[in-house]
Order: sequence, then C-alpha cells, then structure tokens
Amino acid sequence: MIPLNSKKRLITLLIVLVCGIIIFFLGLGTTGLVDETPPLFAAAARAMSESGDWLTPKVNGIFRFDKPPMIYWLMGFFYSLPKNEIWDSFGSLSARLPSALASLFLMLMIGDTLFCWPQKSNRQFLTPIVASLGFALSPLIIIWSRTAVSDALLTGVLGISLLLFWRRMASENNDQCISAWVFLGFAILVKGPVAFVLALLTITSFLFCQKNWKTLLSKIKPKKGFLITILISVPWYLLELLKEGKPFWDNFFGYHNFQRYTSVVNNHAEPVWFFLYIMILASLPFTPFLYHGIFKTLKDFFKSSNESSNVTETLHTYSLCWLMSVLIFFSLSATKLPSYWLPAIPAAALLTSNSFISLKNINKSYLYLWIFNILILFGFSIAFFFSNIWLSTINDPEMPNLASELISSGIIFKAKLFFFSFTLLAIILFSLKSRNILLYLQILLLIGQSYLMSPIRKLADTSRQLPLRNISKLILDIRQGRETLAMIGIRKPSLHYYSRQIVFYEPNTEEGLINLSERLNKDRRENYEDQPDYEYKSLLVVIDEHSTSRQQWSKINHQKLGKFGIYNLWRIQKSDLNKYSRLLVKSGYKSDWENRKVEKF
Repeated sequence: MIPLNSKKRLITLLIVLVCGIIIFFLGLGTTGLVDETPPLFAAAARAMSESGDWLTPKVNGIFRFDKPPMIYWLMGFFYSLPKNEIWDSFGSLSARLPSALASLFLMLMIGDTLFCWPQKSNRQFLTPIVASLGFALSPLIIIWSRTAVSDALLTGVLGISLLLFWRRMASENNDQCISAWVFLGFAILVKGPVAFVLALLTITSFLFCQKNWKTLLSKIKPKKGFLITILISVPWYLLELLKEGKPFWDNFFGYHNFQRYTSVVNNHAEPVWFFLYIMILASLPFTPFLYHGIFKTLKDFFKSSNESSNVTETLHTYSLCWLMSVLIFFSLSATKLPSYWLPAIPAAALLTSNSFISLKNINKSYLYLWIFNILILFGFSIAFFFSNIWLSTINDPEMPNLASELISSGIIFKAKLFFFSFTLLAIILFSLKSRNILLYLQILLLIGQSYLMSPIRKLADTSRQLPLRNISKLILDIRQGRETLAMIGIRKPSLHYYSRQIVFYEPNTEEGLINLSERLNKDRRENYEDQPDYEYKSLLVVIDEHSTSRQQWSKINHQKLGKFGIYNLWRIQKSDLNKYSRLLVKSGYKSDWENRKVEKF
C-alpha cells in the first residue's frame, strides 16, 4: 500500500476530482426536472423540508413509500439551505446534488483504491485515472448521476461500502472495520434490503474463492459490523411501520420489493439475458476492453489458484464477483430496468482497468481489441452522418418538432464533427501504437460529452419542461378561490411540483371523466401547502392537444385560459363536468378509480 502522504496520490485524486466536477456538476441546475419520476422524489423531499415532517415521504397529498428516506433527506437538506429559491430557481439543483455527489465520491474511491493497491501494475499514476473515467463516462452513469432519483445514490454508497470492505481485507494494519458497515447501512436506507443482498453476494462469492477466507472474514468483523448496519438502517423502518402500519408494509415491502422481484411491474418485462445487452451499452464505446478485462481476470484467477495468492492483488477478482452478483441477482428478477445495472458499473470500470494494465505491450490482443473498438467508433460516425434516416422515425407526441429542432440547433452537426474527430484520432493513435490510447480517448470523450450533452439537455428542457413550468406559473396567477386542479391525458408529476398544488390525474377516456367528477367529491385530499376548496364552482384542467380531440372532452363547456406547447389550460364549471359524467354513466360507462392504484406512476 502507498503511504497516505504521497504527493502523487494527491495529484491523482485532484485530477479525478476535476474530471468528476466536469462530468457531474457543470450545468447541473440549469434545466428543470425531467418527468416522470424525478419530480416525485423532488416533491417529497421539498415537502419534508418545508413541512418539518422528516419521517414519512408524501407527494400530492398521498404517501410515497416507493423508496426509503435517505434520498429525500439529502435532497431536503439542500432545499433547506438559506436562499435556496435564489441559487436554485428550478429546484433541480437541490434534487440532483445527492446523485452527483455520490458518483463523484465513488469515482474518487475507485481512483484512490487503485492508486494504493496498483495490482501488479507499473502504471500507477495512469491506471486509477483510467478506472475512474471508465466509471464516470459510462452512458448510464452520466445520465443517472444528473437525475433526481435514488439509483446513482445507491450505486455511490454501496460501491464505496464494497470498496471499503475489500480495502480492509487487503490492508495489513489492524484498524477497525466500521466505515464499510456504516455505508452499507446508508445503502439500505437508500433503496432497501437489495443493498444488503448485493453486498452479501459479492463478499460471500469473493471469500469462497480465497483459501484464507476465514482470516479475511475476521478482518471485516461481521458480527460487530452487522450490528452497526442494523443500528443505522432499521430504526426508520420500525418507526414508519409503527406509525403507518399495514399500508407501509404492503406498499414498500410487498409491492416495491417482493412483487417487483417476483412478478412484472409496470410492464417492465425483459428476457433473462437483458442485462447482458445493458452491460454492452453501459460500457460504450470501450466495451471490448471490459470483456478483455473479464477474460484476463478469469485467466489470472485460475493461474493464481494453484499458487499462494496475495490478497492485495485480488481487486479484479473481487470486482468480477461484484459484477456477477449484480448480473445474476437482477437477471433472476421478473421486473428489469436499465438502472438496475448501475451498481455493477464500478466493478466494470475496475475490470476495464485490468485490460489497460495488461495491454502495456503491443501484442495480438492489443491489435484485435483496438481494431474492434475503432469499428465501433466508426459505426457511431456513420450513424450520425446518415442521421436523416433515423431522425425521420422519431415520433414523440410531447416534442412533435424534435427532429427539425435537433437539426436547426446544430446538435447533429456537432455530433458528426465530434465522432468523426474521435474516430480519426483513434486511428492515428492506433497507427502510432500508443500505449495510452485508452486514456487519451477517455479525455477526448470527457470533453465531447460536455460539448454535446449540454445543448441536448437545454433542447429537451425547452421542448418538454418549459411548457409545464409556464403553465404552472399561469395557474398560480389566475387561480380563483382555491380551485382544484386536474391533468387529463399525459401525466406529468412536474405539474404538481411546479404549481405546488394538489393535482388529480386522469386518462382522457370516458371513465376518466367520470372518475374526475367522483373524486372531487370522494377523494378529497390536501397537504401542507395546498388545501383546495372542493366546493368551489369551477376547476382548472391541464389537457394535452390529443386529449382535447376526444369527444367527451371536446364537447364539455370550457374557458380557454392559455396554451403552452401541447398543453392547454381550461377552466370548467363543476356543474358541466357532473352533467357530462351523468350522461356517460347512463350510456353504460363506469368509474374505475376505486379499483386501481390512483396516480401510480
């Protein structure tokens, strides 16, 4: 292990820190929240901050037991900082900071771990940077680290915990193993029991591969550590269970943990090999080096199994156990989402760095891998040069002019220029037989993602979220007598977040109209910042263009108050709504809001 006061160590971490700030923080709060899920997290966190109830997450007047409170507490902390409304006018910076910070700290931990334990490498200064950038430049990490949900936070705290466990096993001193168990407790408070299961699978499978597993197990102090994790993570669950009882148990443990794992939820059914595809996508454009790193790790493991192994040189074996634990666990899950792969990406980055270490000499593996990788980069270039073909297939009802806006904004031209330059540089470096070609291309990708992603985010925000912010502002200006607010057709939680009002979401069907009429009488809700007057004569309705053409909505009397993008704001008299509802009931239609999970996104 390298001494703590090493100047090279400090320089390495400073380089990683700067790269992380560029990737995760530049322009973080310059765009609004992206529907559908982030506004739910942000609204629950802001409600905690402003209401003072830090125990139970609530959104739109109802409980939100989807996730444990750690993500809400961290977001709520930033919402509680002085002058928040000035330095965070959109509210998105406070909501995204926990994800960005978690990824940055994990990035630093990856770099520091490889610097202190170089794994038989004579490239001690470069390998930590390659591994850190391999993690941070993953397309999935770039997206989720700038998104106000809990996935990146789980990846960060669980990844730090797992690296701390390995560092303790690899360390020669007799320090107490506390921090690893503390971070594991935090991970359980971020997303529930899944964090403990993944940690258990990783550590168990790694110890199974080691001859001195009893010594390694004793180093991490499992009995004492498990108690620390319980003391950190369990109290909130007990308090919430005592306070809310069966609804919390059924919703959090029953639906969001057991049911998600054993059955398909929200139509997220994918084949068992789904995450093999995601593993390829998550490591682009350097996926060949991940597979080479896996192959090299397996080869080294079988070679060392016949010899006395040194635990300080087992980081890549540990990473492979980590990656396989995530792969197997979530492949067996009935519900599969791309974000489930995020906890495996730190391990994938470490395995990629093993490829970088082993390719220090120009050999056949070096040649084949770089030829394959250049073909991938060439494919990206071709895709953008023939963008007119696939741009015409884009059909997003919320952004009907997206294709023309992409062209007129110059984003497509910038992408063509970047990927052409990227591919050309790769060919030049390959022809020069550069040993550090992977690092050079990572640096170019670091610059390129800032060059391309910033205008893409701005365009998406202008097209999708600006209309909702503007219509929310109009609602606040023209609301009369604490009118109730409904959204028909496309469901956007950001309407609740920006308008700060209770919103009744219903489909544009006949049943949706009946549901709305009944819910205004029976499903009356309020929260700390909005107490609608359900007896008031009129209500406000946000309805998208497609829904306005539906017969039951087009015929109802309404006052047009404004239009932003595809969204219209109407004022409807409740007497007219109730009249049309009765007509639909007589025609044979029935309400269904009591038989479904209302506003379940």
